[in-house]
Amino acid sequence: MKGREDIVVGLDIGTTKICVVVAEVSEGKVNVIGVGKHPSVGLRKGVVVNIDSTVESIKKAVSEAELMAGCEISSVYAGIAGGHITGFNSNGVIAIKGNEITQADVDRVIEAARAVAIPMDREVIHTLAQEYIIDGEPGIQNPVGMGGVRLEVRIHIVTGAVTSAQNIVKCCNQAGLDVCDIILEPIASCESVLTPEEREIGTGLVDIGGGTTDLAIFSGNTIRHSFVLALGGNNMTNDISVGLRVPMAEAERIKLEFGTCLSESIPNEETIELAGVGGRKGRKLPRQILAEILEPRVEETLALIKREIHRSEMKDEISSGIVLTGGASLLRGISEIAESVFEVPVRQGTPHGISGLVDVVNSPMFATGVGLVLYGSKDEERKKFRIRDGNIFHRIMSRMKGWFKEVL
Repeated sequence: MKGREDIVVGLDIGTTKICVVVAEVSEGKVNVIGVGKHPSVGLRKGVVVNIDSTVESIKKAVSEAELMAGCEISSVYAGIAGGHITGFNSNGVIAIKGNEITQADVDRVIEAARAVAIPMDREVIHTLAQEYIIDGEPGIQNPVGMGGVRLEVRIHIVTGAVTSAQNIVKCCNQAGLDVCDIILEPIASCESVLTPEEREIGTGLVDIGGGTTDLAIFSGNTIRHSFVLALGGNNMTNDISVGLRVPMAEAERIKLEFGTCLSESIPNEETIELAGVGGRKGRKLPRQILAEILEPRVEETLALIKREIHRSEMKDEISSGIVLTGGASLLRGISEIAESVFEVPVRQGTPHGISGLVDVVNSPMFATGVGLVLYGSKDEERKKFRIRDGNIFHRIMSRMKGWFKEVL
């Protein structure tokens, strides 16, 4: 098996599963040719807590994807999540040197917007331009070539803990993989589940994973807000484990097989079979009890997301509704609960915009993996990612080289 230049690989390092999606990119089309999935061991709430276990899980998922795709995987686009992620908006203003705006002017104004105080223990993961303003005229997506004397930009900056990003890169490197880039998981999921109309009108994406629930708000074809909540499907499993007095593995099986969060929709006579613990006999319980355990947890999680939407003053930006994705969004009745909590239309998001093994990845649990591939297919440079790449000296030298280019 040999590596190929037209191959893009997405690596979703989740709390409950490691997912690898391999795609072939040709003439702008993304053709999925391989998928690998393995239970995740070594992560808690989206953060690496055991490097060796995580490396082994990555290796097994990658091997499965290599076997299916028939190619060797050497570099990946990795997803990042966790409660340490924060996003905020920033503005930058510059004066235009000539009469026409160049790419160098765009780079300068983004650099000016990025000039905010960020603690040393945090790393900028994304700098995403929302809109440009030329001489007070807003809503410009690409100002290059336009005339003006004053250029402004509004950007969204996503930061994360340096150590968490370093640990993801380290795990990938120890598994024999180079990291082309680290992408915030809800931004990746947006690539695969949101339609162009939803991005334009305004939509909130809620990605409910095992350890975290991620929020990304899109409007005007750009990201407006991002947020990561350290609650997810594992909290639902833990509630079942405590409430029904069963081990976590059995609680996960019960959630997947019988789980629902609409207690009123279950007939009183429906029962579920629980395995015995420690040699005890199995027992039967009304299925309604399971729904009564899950319903409050789902409502609490979604209510916390709603509170964040209100806190960020973005309620008016989600006029087209909410899209639910992620593995935990497969829970029965969750869309109905979400509609009552958010008071807007809600739909379940599955990956689209791809060809090939569409049936294999046609599930919300593959939204991030497919999104990482779609994000990588648009990345022309495909350079290797480095945390805190270069010290002050290298940054100054690169900036000076840019100045000399402008002068010459």
